[in-house]
Amino acid sequence: MTALADRIDRLTTLIGRAAAWLCLFIVLAQFAVVLMRYGFGTGSAKLTESILYAHAALFMLAAAWTLRENGHVRVDIFYADAQPRRKALVDLLGALFLLIPFALSLLILSLPYVARSWAILERSRETSGLPLVYFLKTLIPVFALLLALQGVAQAIRAAHALTARPGS
Repeated sequence: MTALADRIDRLTTLIGRAAAWLCLFIVLAQFAVVLMRYGFGTGSAKLTESILYAHAALFMLAAAWTLRENGHVRVDIFYADAQPRRKALVDLLGALFLLIPFALSLLILSLPYVARSWAILERSRETSGLPLVYFLKTLIPVFALLLALQGVAQAIRAAHALTARPGS
């Protein structure tokens, strides 16, 4: 089972590292927007919206990777000083009863929302905006799926830590 967790970890790491490159795009595009606005007195709705899309994609695609790297904020009053087996128990219960159900609920509930957006090929409200709102909304179930997968990997690793013999 840890081989499955390893595969999930590799997938989320690959997607997360690829998404991290969006940071560079966001900075460069924002610089271009500021330069255009204050240097040339012009603007671009498409460029401005592309920054919002990239920001959303960055956070939604890298969330599972961040979970894998223990980068999310924790309230670790009890967790920080806990023994490894207790941490594994908290991780297992948290993944099984909180993370995975939340991610699956979000996945299921977002599918009709995304399907409607695809059905009408939803566009930006701005006349000159990006015609890709349906792609942006597609990130919601992708986010949920990646988070659920990483939750499965976390649960597998926690269960393995709980069932492994001490010292092995």
